[in-house]
Amino acid sequence: MQLSQRMQAVFLMNAAVLITHQIDAAYWHEWELFHLPGGNQLNLLLNLPIIALVLYAQGQVRANSSLAQRCYQLMIFLGFLTVAIHSAFFAFGAEAFMQPMSIALLAATAILSIGQLLLLRGEATECAAPPQAPAGSP
Repeated sequence: MQLSQRMQAVFLMNAAVLITHQIDAAYWHEWELFHLPGGNQLNLLLNLPIIALVLYAQGQVRANSSLAQRCYQLMIFLGFLTVAIHSAFFAFGAEAFMQPMSIALLAATAILSIGQLLLLRGEATECAAPPQAPAGSP
């Protein structure tokens, strides 16, 4: 399945928002919320492969490679995972990520991930539908 330009654009927006969220996560010392030993040093090491994977996925989506659909699904998963993790932090009373822009990034991640999922389902439905006969043909 070829990914449409709209799907590619929404993927890029979600990737940009998620990477910006990771910058915000450094401000909030997210490693403390996860109780990571090694603090920011381990946090940086963990972010290298995650951001590299997002950038690789963006290249695959942009090129409409054979991996594009899987990479597109990966971004949806990462978006929902990020929102779920932070929803849990909020539910347990964490005070981090409470600035308006932090909340806006998480809201944008949720909206863009839902949008990506809907676009993916819409494209899959169109691909699975039988071809329509032209109007006026027998």
